[in-house]
Amino acid sequence: MYAALWRILPGPVWLRILILIVLVAAVLYGLIFYAFPWASQFINPQEVTVE
Repeated sequence: MYAALWRILPGPVWLRILILIVLVAAVLYGLIFYAFPWASQFINPQEVTVE
């Protein structure tokens, strides 16, 4: 499956890696904020404490 995905992506190696990073980030964003809305309760970047 990964080899087929790698062959489908256009461009040189650096562009393929960039496309894969963007796709992984989009999937993670979708999972955290849409598929698992309960997880967003625990992720609050505004509540950062440094002591």
